[in-house]
Amino acid sequence: MSDLRNSYQTVWDKFRGQTAADRDAFLTDSFPNGFQWATSSESFKVEGGWSVGGKGETIWDRFGHQGQAFENQTADLACDSYRKVIYDVYLLRSLQVNTFQFSISWARIFPSGHKDSQSEDGVRYYNSLIDTLIESGIKPIVTLYHWDLPQSLQDRGGWADASIVEAFKEYADFCFSEFGDRVKTWNTFSSPWVVSHAGYGTGEHAPGVKDYVTAAYQVTHNILKSHAEAWHVYSDKYRTAQQGQVGIALNADWAEPADPSKSEDVAAAERYLEFMLGWFAHPIFGAGDYPSILKTQIEEKRAACPSSVPAILPTFTPAEITRIRGTADFFGLNHYTSRVITHVDGGCVAGPEGVGNFRSAVHPSGSSVPFGLRRLLNYISTVYLQTRKVPIYITGNGMPTEYTGDVINDQSRIQYLRSYINEALKAVKQDSVDVQRFTVQSLLDGFEGPQGYSERFGLHYVNFDLPDRPRTPKQSAYFYSEVIEKNGFAPQNTVFHSSQEKKLKSKKVGPLPPSTVPSSAKDVWRKFSGQTVLERKLYHFGTFPDDFSWGVSSSAYQIEGGWNADGKGPSVWDTLTSTGGSGVPEDANGQVACDSYNRFKEDVYMLRGLRVNSYRFSISWSRIFPNGRRSSLNQKGVDYYNNLINSLVEANISPIVTLYHYDLPTALQTELNGWENPEMIDIFNEYADFCFATFGDRVKFWITFQQPYTIAWLGYGIGQYPPRIRNPGTAPYQVGHNLIKAHATAYHTYDDKYRGSQFGKVSIALNADWIEPADANNPREIYAADRAMQFQLGWFAHPIFKNGDYPDALKWQVGNKSELQELSESRLPSFSEEDKNFIKGTADMFCTNHYTSRIAGHAITAINPPSMENDYDFTLSEMFDQPTTPIENQRAVSHGLRRLLNWIKEEYGNPEIYITENGVTSDRWTTFDDTDRIFLYKTYIDEALKAQNLDGVNVKGYMATSLMDSFEWTRGYLFAYGLHHVDFTNPNRPRTPKRSAHYYSQIVKDNGFPIPEDDKFLYGHFPEGFRWSTSSSAYQIEGGWRADGKGLSIWDEFSHTPSKVHNSDTGDIGCNSYNKITEDVEVLKRLKVTSYRFSISWSRVLPDGTINNINEAGLNYYHRLLDALLAENIEPQVTLYHWDLPLALQKDGGWENDTIVQRFKEYADLIFERLGPKVKFWITHNEAWIVAYLGYGVGAFAPGLVGNQYITAHNLIRSHAEAWHVYNDKYRATQNGIISITINSEWADPRNPYKHEDWVAQERYMQFFIGWFAHPIFRGDYPELMKKVVRERSLAAGLPKSRLPEFTPEEIARINGTHDYFGFNFYTGVLGFHIEQPLDQQTYEGDRSVAFIPDRSWIDSGSSWLKITPFAFRRLLKFIKDNYGNPPVYVTENGISEAGEVDLNDAHRIYFYEHYIDEALKAIRLDGVDVRGYTAWSLMDNFEWASGYSERFGLFYVNRSDPNLPRIPKASAARYTSIIMCNGFPDPDKGPHACLKSGTGADPPETTVNKVDFLGLQLLPEDAEVGLYVLFAFLLVAVLSIIFAVYMVMKTKKKARKMSSEMKMEKM
Repeated sequence: MSDLRNSYQTVWDKFRGQTAADRDAFLTDSFPNGFQWATSSESFKVEGGWSVGGKGETIWDRFGHQGQAFENQTADLACDSYRKVIYDVYLLRSLQVNTFQFSISWARIFPSGHKDSQSEDGVRYYNSLIDTLIESGIKPIVTLYHWDLPQSLQDRGGWADASIVEAFKEYADFCFSEFGDRVKTWNTFSSPWVVSHAGYGTGEHAPGVKDYVTAAYQVTHNILKSHAEAWHVYSDKYRTAQQGQVGIALNADWAEPADPSKSEDVAAAERYLEFMLGWFAHPIFGAGDYPSILKTQIEEKRAACPSSVPAILPTFTPAEITRIRGTADFFGLNHYTSRVITHVDGGCVAGPEGVGNFRSAVHPSGSSVPFGLRRLLNYISTVYLQTRKVPIYITGNGMPTEYTGDVINDQSRIQYLRSYINEALKAVKQDSVDVQRFTVQSLLDGFEGPQGYSERFGLHYVNFDLPDRPRTPKQSAYFYSEVIEKNGFAPQNTVFHSSQEKKLKSKKVGPLPPSTVPSSAKDVWRKFSGQTVLERKLYHFGTFPDDFSWGVSSSAYQIEGGWNADGKGPSVWDTLTSTGGSGVPEDANGQVACDSYNRFKEDVYMLRGLRVNSYRFSISWSRIFPNGRRSSLNQKGVDYYNNLINSLVEANISPIVTLYHYDLPTALQTELNGWENPEMIDIFNEYADFCFATFGDRVKFWITFQQPYTIAWLGYGIGQYPPRIRNPGTAPYQVGHNLIKAHATAYHTYDDKYRGSQFGKVSIALNADWIEPADANNPREIYAADRAMQFQLGWFAHPIFKNGDYPDALKWQVGNKSELQELSESRLPSFSEEDKNFIKGTADMFCTNHYTSRIAGHAITAINPPSMENDYDFTLSEMFDQPTTPIENQRAVSHGLRRLLNWIKEEYGNPEIYITENGVTSDRWTTFDDTDRIFLYKTYIDEALKAQNLDGVNVKGYMATSLMDSFEWTRGYLFAYGLHHVDFTNPNRPRTPKRSAHYYSQIVKDNGFPIPEDDKFLYGHFPEGFRWSTSSSAYQIEGGWRADGKGLSIWDEFSHTPSKVHNSDTGDIGCNSYNKITEDVEVLKRLKVTSYRFSISWSRVLPDGTINNINEAGLNYYHRLLDALLAENIEPQVTLYHWDLPLALQKDGGWENDTIVQRFKEYADLIFERLGPKVKFWITHNEAWIVAYLGYGVGAFAPGLVGNQYITAHNLIRSHAEAWHVYNDKYRATQNGIISITINSEWADPRNPYKHEDWVAQERYMQFFIGWFAHPIFRGDYPELMKKVVRERSLAAGLPKSRLPEFTPEEIARINGTHDYFGFNFYTGVLGFHIEQPLDQQTYEGDRSVAFIPDRSWIDSGSSWLKITPFAFRRLLKFIKDNYGNPPVYVTENGISEAGEVDLNDAHRIYFYEHYIDEALKAIRLDGVDVRGYTAWSLMDNFEWASGYSERFGLFYVNRSDPNLPRIPKASAARYTSIIMCNGFPDPDKGPHACLKSGTGADPPETTVNKVDFLGLQLLPEDAEVGLYVLFAFLLVAVLSIIFAVYMVMKTKKKARKMSSEMKMEKM
């Protein structure tokens, strides 16, 4: 190594003579090919999730919680990057970086700092991040340590303790082994000088140790040894296989002498560098030891200050020197600023300035000193890399900005980055320094240590005031992206690119015969209208073809702005909105809109993040032809579109260009009356011709018109859109006529002049609602629906895709109405034969815009005044069972898209179809967390996938509407369709990805919906001895409500109270099981169950609830039932309490009264004594949550009380424990049974899985549901979270104590462990999310503060609260395992309801049982859950509480219209039996299993089909109806044929007579 003093002097001498002009001259050049562009983040600054997934506390967690950061801020949530992997990678794709540097939180994967505490959740998080980066083509660069030491290690001395070296080695070893197959570049440490200096020296950083005499130097010593050990671990164990590299990222300022003429200042500047950079660099890149200058200086101070030594520098042994030297494969440099240094006598003051005898100051240039980077790079290259040639990676460079003011338009950062990157370029190009990477700090604003969130380094602004933590690109992000795109600062290539990548061949369908009336596509209604809910909503997993086109859309007027910029002419929309009184809300306009005219590169930035391969936008006619004619050509407008198209092509995004999207040049409307004038056809063609010629070398997909129906009807019919012509009877038809001809003319122009060289495609975008007939079996309604389709879609599609003419349905309607209006000709213009031949076939693909579906009903509409609406003769109504959207009459009807696509296939010859618009609006207050939009894309795109995969529809592309929020025509900015939020109040128009953008990008990545691994069906068998059961409960089935001395229960009273139960139903008779033991046991035999769960009616055995009055007749009933079960080897599973409390006890306070505990104990004791010898499986309570919440909390169930849920639950839990102890103490030894409680719970997933707040809500939901009862019984007390929340809210409301009762220590001991198994009832899952509840809401809901919704794709049942969610079943089973010690689990209820018409072929129930039971199998086989039994709810249809008999859960249908109440098996009974007999699901690939060959017992139901007699044949009604129509048609043809034959005979005879007469005359 060269002499350091000479090296610094050499570098200083090289640059000291530069003039300011030379120093700051900008180099316009590019970096070498392969240069790495990166940005970075650090775990504790961005991740959040500080205590999630088992993560241990770090020193920065402790630092923040002790209030040591700005305004007491913490990193607890930070940017929530722990939940937002796909959000962050989305931004990285947009930036175009090829590498991303991030750090691992040591405490997240090793909470205690050691491997024995490994957290799988933490490992899973980093694996997910790494995999997601690689999927997006971004190389992960991992820093092992960026300042966030596990607090448990700090408690043992942290980096000052020698044991840390071995701990770090173990941690690094694990990371290399776990992630090294994908991570090829590792930083052991980032800025270790900051750790030593600020963490253990000045104490400004965590862990806040102030000891610059000893600790700071010892910390450096241990860090260097730790680094070396990690490097050697990698080199020895992993380098050969993984082929990666390991280095260290050292921070360093550049130092210059305050007075260059003073040699002592020059020497002081060198000392500054050695005390910062050399302290770490010299051991690693030099001789293996500290720099001699540093050692000498410290020794001199020790000698000069014997009584107060300012520094103690540890020494390396020779072996350590050897082990440390050369342990880096690259030199990582973090650099931000430069300092000026003055020589001073530091005295005996500890710290680098005191020991080093220098004083540093801000450079005269300020904190931004870009030329310092070049000089520092030269210094490093000269001093450290002459012998060991390794590259330099700039691992951190950036600057902070304020957290207030204009946080988006960060011009100071742009200038900083521009100059610093350029200085790095000079070092590479002019100084031959081997710099191979530049990393901008940082990707996001984050938690900046002591400064908290007051300093912002991010390229993306994070709003820390919002729980969504939205990320918005700053202007610096766009700047950096451009630098990356150009690989530096070379002059931009202004040559317009010619795309050679795509040559699209037209596959248009040839001319087709005209549509019949109704169209033959009516078969689509026959095919789909009868679908069941299961058939309609069953989610289809699959993918689209590899060449599928994924895109997003926009239009010129909606986004561009620049309404009068650079010579643009006004459009009709400009004219309408430029003055007040437009009728647009808030007088909004598109004069600026999204400002895309000046920000198109920001739009491309979003498109890259989305991963779309196409972008649909429109050209503003008046921007390139201000007055609409070629003679007014505006070159600046042309340049704008060329630049946009070039940017898209460079990003591998295909431009899809719409020529006309509503914005007609005003001049053409004023001079020619716009589209009412046929002259517009040639004028439009001139414009189209120019666009084809100018842009067609790169544009391969053209759309002539956007929604001609909208143009004609809204613009010229009802005047809702400009030009606001109100002539509904004539103008729409004339305008439509001209638009069709203009489209055809433009198509032929492309065909004749450009197709041969450009190889593109041309079409038209037609809007189409799907229309369902009010009654698909009524011919009149079919005709009405057909008319509705033809008036909207067929009006334009029929001429273009079929025969060049309008559909007969349209011509017939308008013609007839015109005649009734006494007009001489139809108001619908006609095409000549020449026109028809010219128009037909003028589309290369079918482009459709679709949003909603409606129902059409036949109607006779008014004759006058003439109006297209009056021509329809149909009405349209909403599908009221479908989800609403913010726009009236535009419901989200996803299944309508599949049906529409099938219609297009059948009606128009299966053309290539592109869905060119589809989306949903949200109101302006829904900004980033747009769940409804996600639901729409999830369901609508899946319906398109069904059409493509299942129906053979040739769907080729899908475009989401829209790229970003924009001007929504007559709705202004009140509604937002965008995947990106635009802040229209900010002049920068910042674009922020919404959650839907990330969701859509995942669909694009996956090319649809490939089946998730967890959703794949698992074939296999349950463990031997698995118990299969079905269930019922006393009040629901027994009846006999006053029989044989039975007392009244609370449900007897409740059901006899008006308006409490649906349809005034009661359980008086129920299923009459009190008198049908034989019948019930017979159906159990047929099911082949091994167990049967039923409950005892407390009031049947103890009429007044006490043991003072025992009803032996009631006991006898249960003896007989038990005997009958045991005789058939069916195990009884007996529930003591299933909600039907004796009314007498309720009169005494019921479950609110502490005495109930003793009453229940006595009741249980009696039952154990009398029935226990025959029962081995006991359940104390069924679903205590229902009793407490619905019965005593909200009053929906008996006894109908409100606000008493907590005390009720308290007593239920205590009573359970007492019953358990009675059995345990008195009966277990002799009866050998098991006893527990059945707890019900739903499973909650967070509504937004990328939002910490929703995860917290999910946890609250679960603890307030299952934890409320499971925690005391399985862990001893209520969940801590529940106790904390209720206590805090109670006290905050002024109450003296918590509303949640407390268990005494004795009660805790008595309750804890009162279980032999976990009884579990499960039905459905929900999506939970946080809601704020006012303090005066002192209720269970207020305490829980969670709202919930279903996912729209989940299949419905007969109960509004129950959706089919099999995955949730498995998740909750695993939750029980993870939280309650993996107890034996018996699923004691699981089932699904139906409502309405009875259908014994209950396919939805078969689907439910197959998939839920399979999830239980997965829980056993894959998750290790100890599931021992499964119980189907329910044996038979019965009284379903407040729903009466309207909801039916049974495997057997009970015909309530028959007084005998027969039990009739449904198809699901047979399927459940087969599952039982197979003990699971035999793999069909292994051939038929023996269990499937034996009889199932529960035979499939006989399906009774009503048939009618038709000409002696027994036919289905619909077949007879068809036969009748056919017969009528034949009869009509026959009659007409006879008439024609008679006519021809008469004519022939007449002609013969005439000829005979003429012959006679000739003869005469």
